[in-house]
Amino acid sequence: MKFKKVIGAVIGVLALLRATAQDADLDKMLDDEMNKKKKQETEHTAATFKTTMLINGQTVESTQAGILDFKISHRFGTLNSGAYNFFGLDNASIRLGLNYGISNRLSIGIGRSSFEKQFDGFLKYRLLWQSMGKKNIPVSVTLLSSVMLKTIKDSMEIRVDSITSKKVKLNFSDRFYYAFQVLIARKFNEAFSLQVMPTMIHYNIVPTSDIKNDFYALGIGGRMKITKRTSIIAEYYYVFPGNNLPKMYNSFSLGYEIETGGHVFQLNFTNSRGMTERTFITETTGRWSKGDIYFGFNVSRVFTLKHTKEQKW
Repeated sequence: MKFKKVIGAVIGVLALLRATAQDADLDKMLDDEMNKKKKQETEHTAATFKTTMLINGQTVESTQAGILDFKISHRFGTLNSGAYNFFGLDNASIRLGLNYGISNRLSIGIGRSSFEKQFDGFLKYRLLWQSMGKKNIPVSVTLLSSVMLKTIKDSMEIRVDSITSKKVKLNFSDRFYYAFQVLIARKFNEAFSLQVMPTMIHYNIVPTSDIKNDFYALGIGGRMKITKRTSIIAEYYYVFPGNNLPKMYNSFSLGYEIETGGHVFQLNFTNSRGMTERTFITETTGRWSKGDIYFGFNVSRVFTLKHTKEQKW
């Protein structure tokens, strides 16, 4: 009797092992099929950055097709301005911007800044999109071209060149500035993304004849998630020696990013008051070491104006 029980137990164990092996084989087949399917499709990396703006500068992200992105950027006065100015909160500069996605790769935007009463516009194209599967692309690359118009009234309509002492009459075209950037980024994992930004800024007119009209800089920025909906963000622009303006410094910014449903809210500290490529890359006058730090924030709110089918690249 005991022998029959032992035989029955052995048969039961063998049947269980066989069923387990069959399940394992089935799981392996399903995994192989899924991996094969993934290799036949292209999976694009999502949310390298949470919005199209890092802090002052732009990210590789483009506004998706049919989406209108309304942006509000605020920069208060410097923290070292003292209690009389409520540590800068009594003074503020603001930029209002509208970005629209023509396609999932191409977007346009316009903006108006109270600082120096600037208008700006840009065209942004996502050349490469980090992906895996059928197309394995290690980085995202976005091309950015922007134009800025400075409309604040100058104290003098005639500018005197300090080198030649020659009087120069300012034309309307002298108020235009241009920026060209290649934005290169990689999302290394769910928590960390890094971006580099080779940049050229062109001035139609410069203060003195010994300064070149083209300025070259290299930016670097990143995002580190600390919770599901919050991140630390940072951005630095280095202007190469020999082509920078006098008494100007490199822009460095730190921020805390919060995602709240349809909004992305950023609290920032920066030594740059301006919020266009010209003003924060080549015309930053503040120094962190002296407390010339502007507190500010960026708010992004998106609206769906046109429903489109998802595009596959």
